[in-house]
Amino acid sequence: MASADPNHFDVLVLGSGEAGKYIAWTLASQAGKRCAVIERRWLGGSCPTIACLPSKNVVHTANVIHEASQGQFYGILNSPGKVDLSMTVVRERKREMVTGLVDMHADKFKEFGVELVWGQGRFVEKKSIEVVGKDGEKRILTGDKIVVSTGSRARIDDISGLKAANPLTHIEILELDVLPSHLIILGGGYIGLEFAQAMRRLGAEVTVLERNARLLKKEDEDIVAALEEVLKNDGVKILTSTTITSVTGQSGTSVTLNGTCSNSPFTITGSHILCATGRLPNTANIGLEEAGITLTPQGYISTDEHLETSSPDVYAVGDCAGSPNFTHIAYDDFRIVSSILLGQPQPPNRKSDRQVPFTLYTTPELAHVGLREHEAVSKALKYRIAKMPMAGFLKTRTLGNTAGFAKALIADDDTILGFTALGLGAGELLPVVQLAMKKGLNYEDVRDLVITHPTLSEGLVGLFSSVPMMG
Repeated sequence: MASADPNHFDVLVLGSGEAGKYIAWTLASQAGKRCAVIERRWLGGSCPTIACLPSKNVVHTANVIHEASQGQFYGILNSPGKVDLSMTVVRERKREMVTGLVDMHADKFKEFGVELVWGQGRFVEKKSIEVVGKDGEKRILTGDKIVVSTGSRARIDDISGLKAANPLTHIEILELDVLPSHLIILGGGYIGLEFAQAMRRLGAEVTVLERNARLLKKEDEDIVAALEEVLKNDGVKILTSTTITSVTGQSGTSVTLNGTCSNSPFTITGSHILCATGRLPNTANIGLEEAGITLTPQGYISTDEHLETSSPDVYAVGDCAGSPNFTHIAYDDFRIVSSILLGQPQPPNRKSDRQVPFTLYTTPELAHVGLREHEAVSKALKYRIAKMPMAGFLKTRTLGNTAGFAKALIADDDTILGFTALGLGAGELLPVVQLAMKKGLNYEDVRDLVITHPTLSEGLVGLFSSVPMMG
């Protein structure tokens, strides 16, 4: 029987991000649970509003403009070579998409009967959250089950003058109405590299400053070298082994960074700074201590294999729980928690058992799942490697971009240990390989598929046909 208390819910979710919203929608629609979601600003979380989808919108625009500037390559006579750009139009195209996504989310909350409560939420007891609305009005909500889905935010390093320079993060750069004359990006990770190429293709001068000896330190050296060549060919300047000691000026006008590069002093001046050096969990000032919820040393909410916190019946999902910072992993967090809350009879999934695929949306894309080659070496695992240039994926020849290569690690029992591809549409190759890996199939099962010609996936037949015989 439903509670007579309008402030009590079967399931109460703090944060409307990917995992949290789907838990509420599913419990309400499939189990008839009374659910509410507390959100302070971004309806649907960061992915549809300020992160994944908006950034890919801008990346696509940048690629279209780049292709237009290459018109003569495609036989377009009188191609201008340089395309005039309106950043206002770029921004409005992105905003229009976001508005549509926000409207879609609002409709979903209504469709599933989930109450959306706007305001800043903070635990005041183990099962109670105080919500302060924009007007200052307070409301105490309670729940039989509570889910924390507060996400993460961009980290701005503690460098002298950096915060005072008002640097861009992934949020502000998507709201620019002018093209930076020279964008300096701190960080050579996923976010930094996607924006580096996109802004360069839109026409900005771009310099990436990476503190480590190379970009994407977790990836294999051959992959990073190939991607770095692509970015440099686009005109992106890359400086590694850098340490920034001070920043002066204002991002948006003129800003100067001082530090060292490979232990030698250097100074660089640009018009804008983008901070892309990592993320921090949104776990402060939400009363976790009042709820008896413990944190990891890195500040993430500590959870067990099924994402339950140290406070019984309170779960944490997504970035704030230390899950890999991908929307598809947050969606898998939803699967884990919802299966428990729905009381499904089969053993629930475990966070340590899942695959963690990813795609970096540069052009060409970098896609990966499973073990990397250097990881297999460090574990002293026996493996064979199949490697094929993307030119062997014949669809890339029709598209006019054969840069990159694909490789797969094969175990002694012929199962697939890992797969990495740098190439056009590489992310679309992942599901076939992932399914084979999840089901423990041999690589021959992929090799022997009849795959439509000419598609990118067809290249997997050639890749897995090149697996060396066991020595």
